[in-house]
Amino acid sequence: MIVALMMGRAGSKGLKNKNLIKIKGKRLFEYPLIASIKSNIIDKIFVTTDCNVIKKVSKKYKAEIIHRPKYLCESKALGEKVYEHGYDEIKKRLGKSVKIEFVVLLMANSPTINTNIIRKGINFLRRNKKFDSAVSTSIYNMWSPLRARKLNKDGSLKPFVPFKTFGDPKKLNCDRDSQGDVYFADMSVSIVRPYCLENMNKGLLPQKWMGRKIAAIKSEGGLDVDFEWQLPQVKFWIEKNYE
Repeated sequence: MIVALMMGRAGSKGLKNKNLIKIKGKRLFEYPLIASIKSNIIDKIFVTTDCNVIKKVSKKYKAEIIHRPKYLCESKALGEKVYEHGYDEIKKRLGKSVKIEFVVLLMANSPTINTNIIRKGINFLRRNKKFDSAVSTSIYNMWSPLRARKLNKDGSLKPFVPFKTFGDPKKLNCDRDSQGDVYFADMSVSIVRPYCLENMNKGLLPQKWMGRKIAAIKSEGGLDVDFEWQLPQVKFWIEKNYE
């Protein structure tokens, strides 16, 4: 069995009620659910939330609701703990006799997802048994770690990562493509083998649920929404890629 697990809580600390924002007539959290259904490869969808709107609408998409405990609804609650709790609840509901092949992890504020991305990830993992997960990735060379800066107490900027990390500093330059493509897990989907969630402490930072050997499902312009200025990018992505 392949199951999907989407997380999304009520409210938000930054962009107010971001999961409920409508783009092209649908709320952000509806897009991951629609992609899951239309993929025709996911057997059951679960949603972990404390939001009544998400609960009500998700049921229309035949999703089962998992009550997200209050301690996992705080702004400082880690996503890995939410997924861990949700997965444990899924196992209880399905019973020991059901073998889960993959868990498709989704976020309510990550609408840049379609059936093609989901199918690609699952098909890759079926062909490549040594990989722990396959995650949607977008290339953002303009955000190369070479360009990252940290603010000193005196107000001056210094490199976030020492330049020598990237090789000989004398050979570095301002060309954003000079270090090769910079792949970011854009958080639209993480397709993982169950043991990744069962052994979260062994996974790589910062998203431990991905395990250690992670494959890239190539996307373009994917993201999870946290700021208002990202909404036009989501609209563009949906118009270009939504099936």
